[in-house]
Amino acid sequence: MNSETSRCLGHYVTLVRGTTYKGSLVGAPGPALLGLGAIEPGGGFRETEFKTYGGECPEKLMLFPGDLFAALKGATKDGKMIGSVARVPDHVPFGRLTQDTVKLEFIESHEATRTYIYWLLRTPQYREYCAGRAMGSAVVALSREDFLSYPVPPCTAPRAHLVDLLEEIERRCRVLRENSATLEAIGRALFKSWFVDFEPIRAKQEGRAPERMVETVAALFPDEFEESKLGLVPTGWRASTLGDLMKDCDGTIQTGPFGSQLHASDYVEHGIPVVMPKDIQGRRVDAATAARICPEDADRLQKHKLKSGDIVFSRRGDVERHALISEREVGWLCGTGCLLVRSGPSFLSSSFLSMTLDAPRARQWLVRHAIGATMPNLNTSILGSVPVLVPDTKVLEIFEDTVSATEAQLTANSKLETTLSSIRDMLLLRLNSGELSLSEAAALVA
Repeated sequence: MNSETSRCLGHYVTLVRGTTYKGSLVGAPGPALLGLGAIEPGGGFRETEFKTYGGECPEKLMLFPGDLFAALKGATKDGKMIGSVARVPDHVPFGRLTQDTVKLEFIESHEATRTYIYWLLRTPQYREYCAGRAMGSAVVALSREDFLSYPVPPCTAPRAHLVDLLEEIERRCRVLRENSATLEAIGRALFKSWFVDFEPIRAKQEGRAPERMVETVAALFPDEFEESKLGLVPTGWRASTLGDLMKDCDGTIQTGPFGSQLHASDYVEHGIPVVMPKDIQGRRVDAATAARICPEDADRLQKHKLKSGDIVFSRRGDVERHALISEREVGWLCGTGCLLVRSGPSFLSSSFLSMTLDAPRARQWLVRHAIGATMPNLNTSILGSVPVLVPDTKVLEIFEDTVSATEAQLTANSKLETTLSSIRDMLLLRLNSGELSLSEAAALVA
């Protein structure tokens, strides 16, 4: 790939088109179904819970770690999904194409070529190429001919070095995500032990000292249960609802701005991020996907500006999802399609409230009570009716002190990943031209 003449993508790859599958076999043991949902708009593998497929999987449709697959179809003509490419990560041992995806089958098996082309198909120049050739209205598509005709510049030494840097950035982002998953699991395990399984209370009820708990903390937990609207709960703890809890602590539940307050024409390239349902992932806000508005519009919608400890819910669609707002998102905006929960100053643990609303019982309750036939919807009344168990204030205070360091590290990881993603995007902008000097590029990821 060191020739001075660009060659088309079809010189390096052929395409294997996926096929339909039987819905009745989805969920049975087998390979992961890697369709449009496995690809981030614009490129990259979307980390999500995959459905497996127990039906026929011809070898030509199989995908393994390192394989590249792409979307030549999409629902919109905004250039974000058409032609988007992803690479199967190591933690997905095998997958299967669907009718919406194609596999890039390399004519010659050179890892350097595969890696270079993967990143080349993540560049903004490639995105513009795809958007300019998309055809259709309801279902937009990129033809195989156009995809395979994309010009591939030679992999010169500067471009190869940029690819190495891009690989390093992806590795660092992966490590951050793995670290965050571990931290999240630690917090969830503590929450489940104290507030779902009631392990300290059960231990004391049986005359045992709670495991891995100092005596002063153990003394804060009761040693028996009592009946409540939520069933048996620790004595002295209160069965309530989210709405009543907000009233008791001078908090609020409010709807995000209506469409009449925030128009499509109000969005700008640089400005104040607006948190919408699509930006909510794993109790966190994905800043990379957030749209933005100018500071003047944000000030006009002052009521919807976010504070640390706020909880932003998806109001429609996946109504189980919410994000706990950190210091990073202070001053950002709760967007259209969201509900904002803000606990008052007397409530001591926003982490507890977030984990309570993310627990299986609350998530299932929200799904059962959401309204709408084609798309589930929440409103402030439904969200306010979610059952909530309110522990003793001192227990809440200890819990918040315990998990606050974990939550802070999760926020720091998210901020660093956002920074690395910005550097990645800048490097991708230069990959086609190879304009960035090696010293400048190395300094960015030092």
